[in-house]
Amino acid sequence: MEKIAPEIYSNINNDVYKTEGDIWWNPNNILHLLKTSINPWRVGYSTSIIKKLGIDPKGKTALEVGSGGGILTEEICKMGFNTTGIDPAEQSIETASNHAKASGLNIKYDKGIGEHLPYADNSFDNVFCCDVLEHVQDLPKVISEISRVLKPGGVFFYDTLNRTFISKLVAIKIWQEWKRWAFMPPNLHVWEMFIKPEEIKELLQKNGFEWKEHHGSSPNVSIPKMLGYLRKRAKGEWTFADLGKNFWLVESKDMNILYAGYAIKK
Repeated sequence: MEKIAPEIYSNINNDVYKTEGDIWWNPNNILHLLKTSINPWRVGYSTSIIKKLGIDPKGKTALEVGSGGGILTEEICKMGFNTTGIDPAEQSIETASNHAKASGLNIKYDKGIGEHLPYADNSFDNVFCCDVLEHVQDLPKVISEISRVLKPGGVFFYDTLNRTFISKLVAIKIWQEWKRWAFMPPNLHVWEMFIKPEEIKELLQKNGFEWKEHHGSSPNVSIPKMLGYLRKRAKGEWTFADLGKNFWLVESKDMNILYAGYAIKK
């Protein structure tokens, strides 16, 4: 997979993460769904791998690339890692820092981009990059940088969106474009920037990683029920908080939409 062409990259709306104010921790904001609807699957998967590999987080360092408002970063910190988050949006960093302090969590936040991580080689024991890879223009460079800052034997955890017919129908059309059900801002995701599992596997192997596995995800309810929930929100009968209490992802073998994986640096 190569760098995304400018005419495609110009379509994505990454500016939403630069919105002033707390757009992350308010239960009635869409980005809070990352905590209620995505984190249970995402954190559950990474925790299971940490246990499987026998990793003791105490005294170990972890970096989250694309940390946003700190919704996943705080969970990483609670696992016991000495945690750093990096993000290009100053507004999101400010929100994340304030929330961490209010929660009594010691997390270091830096401003920067995945293509140019401001850290020395072999700086971190673990790196997380979740719901981010499909937003960057130069994915090969980001993977190269993550490999550079990760210590040999370190683990890279990631999740992203697959580029399939199903993901275009669900993640783009239903979740983002068709007003009857849409709950995401326009152009939050661009289908052409989604990443097939074999593409990221190849990139990882080219950058000094031993790729280990991929796992999929599915809604906790049937598709008709999911559509009913989204329709209630679109009509104003439900808030995002209501949606988050009823709709979330669970681990499955289905990788047509959102999948997670991990690799170990050689």
